[in-house]
Amino acid sequence: MTAMLADPVTEAVAAARELLTRRTGASVTLVDPVDLGGSGRTVVIRVRVAENPFQLPRTLVIKQVRDSATESVTRTGLGAGDDTAFLREAVSYQFATALATDTRPGPALIAYDLKERLLVLSDLGDAAPFTSLIAHPDPASVTNSLMALAQALGRMHAATFGREEDFGALLGRAGVGHTRDGLSDQVADAVADVPTMLSADLGIEVPPRIAEAVTRAAKLFGSGGHRAFSPSDLCPDNIIVNDEGVRFLDYEWGGFRDATLDVAYTLMSYPGCLCRLDLTPERAEAMVDAWRAEVVGIWPHLYDDDVLHSTLLDAQLVWAWLTTHWFLPDDDTRNAALRRHHLSVPRSVALTARWSILSEYARFVGHAEIADFAGAVVGGLSARWSDTTS
Repeated sequence: MTAMLADPVTEAVAAARELLTRRTGASVTLVDPVDLGGSGRTVVIRVRVAENPFQLPRTLVIKQVRDSATESVTRTGLGAGDDTAFLREAVSYQFATALATDTRPGPALIAYDLKERLLVLSDLGDAAPFTSLIAHPDPASVTNSLMALAQALGRMHAATFGREEDFGALLGRAGVGHTRDGLSDQVADAVADVPTMLSADLGIEVPPRIAEAVTRAAKLFGSGGHRAFSPSDLCPDNIIVNDEGVRFLDYEWGGFRDATLDVAYTLMSYPGCLCRLDLTPERAEAMVDAWRAEVVGIWPHLYDDDVLHSTLLDAQLVWAWLTTHWFLPDDDTRNAALRRHHLSVPRSVALTARWSILSEYARFVGHAEIADFAGAVVGGLSARWSDTTS
């Protein structure tokens, strides 16, 4: 991280200073801006509060979505930020900040300006990027980090279950006319389009029973008995670990959905980006058990392994459909815009790995039909990309 004096940063600091001055009723001075790596239209910086008449934190994080002459290109499977995404993020931070401190999933919202598309957040301080923790050479350390992630997800889910109406009310006040998160429409498109993709690109036809299972699984985004808040974009570079534990960042697509989708997102090696995480069956089960221990008090039926594994299989199936919808097409603009780090792999590797994970899990829980179909897709992907590095 390096000190910044670029115009977008200067403007964001000035906007934040004016916002905080209005909010506190006294002059606020912000100095020493440091770039935290925003992308596209988004500026994200840390500043120090030099004058602090009302006991503001010593440092703050400013996030501003700037105007752009053209629409931002898609940077992950979840999509680039737009005005609706900013409003949803502001609402998500309002909602999360109202939670008890020990269940708050990320930074607290200090102030916001919807017109300026500006958020002022608490600074989580020195933190370890989750990408580095799960790339650690010590397997025990990696397992501990993944179990901590699962526990943090479970605490967030348990704390927000039953509060969807509160979240919807905040969305309404912000002018967002629906509670569906940014993935819902993409799920519907994937359900409709992926069979044609698999047929045209891989020569694989989707059996009716698999199509029925996908349609059922897609409902996890819009209904189900395990609905809880999720930041949605849970790729590793949106997760850090500090003294307070695992913390989640970037709530542009925050919303309510079936909580098992969040667990399956990690089990499926982060299908919204180009990460690859090799999970042994033992490590995957340890994560599932760690998450279940946090939520079984509100969902006691998850004590039953058959119930839990059935829902997790559905969640992984719909993630396989979505990641195929995003990454099977040769979309150079989308692929060039993806954030990359040391967990990133070519999309051919990432997509093939996710279908392999689905096949192995389906076999583990006794669903041979899904296991066989997923295995066929693995074979088709391997043949398609046998001579490329895509």
